[in-house]
Amino acid sequence: MSINKTQVKQRFARAKQSYTQQAIAQQQICDHLYTLTMQYAPFKQVFEIGCGSGNLTYLLAPHAQTYIANDLYADVKEFLPQGVQTYIGDAEQVDFPQADLIVSSSALQWMNLPVVLQKAQDALVSRGWLCVSTFGTQNVQEVKALTGQGLEYYSKQQLCDLFDQYGFEVLQAEEQTLVLEFDTPLAVLHHLKETGVTANQANFRWTKQSLKQFCEQYQQRYQNKLTYHPIYLITRRK
Repeated sequence: MSINKTQVKQRFARAKQSYTQQAIAQQQICDHLYTLTMQYAPFKQVFEIGCGSGNLTYLLAPHAQTYIANDLYADVKEFLPQGVQTYIGDAEQVDFPQADLIVSSSALQWMNLPVVLQKAQDALVSRGWLCVSTFGTQNVQEVKALTGQGLEYYSKQQLCDLFDQYGFEVLQAEEQTLVLEFDTPLAVLHHLKETGVTANQANFRWTKQSLKQFCEQYQQRYQNKLTYHPIYLITRRK
């Protein structure tokens, strides 16, 4: 599925003030990716792809000599800790700076992953690290089942195979299922909007009837629960 990067940029920019408060699952994912990265990867020069409001940045930056954070929109600068350099632009288009660690949390699903992996391969020093989280096939499956809207995701094995194909040794691959509970189906939709997760829904419009039907079916089928399916990959340049 083609992703409209301009729309993604606009949606996340609009969600910037609410993201930190609403992104409960994404914060847990950052915490776990940070723990895994610190267990494996010694680093001095870090490049982060899709830093957003800086959840991962705040965890890793104190341990780095140089930290460069990338995102689509320039306003991310106001969220990041002092000393972090920003590199604004589409990760599929810009050249990556040289690093001994490239990281990304909850962002790669918006990108052409083979393009990003080739850029990471070119930018990393010999035996440099690529440590990421992205999402698997069960991610926000409830909403996709009822609306037909959503991203196409890789499975864990597909991700491992792709990373290997682009010259990365996969040292650890994990997946989790995180289930959030909400009071109503409308609260689910509000959560997704406030975290930018619906940024790909370019032509989808609710009507009064479709929204009513969605809420009834969501309540009945899923009891207002929402699934996140993070996958973590700790890899090293071959």
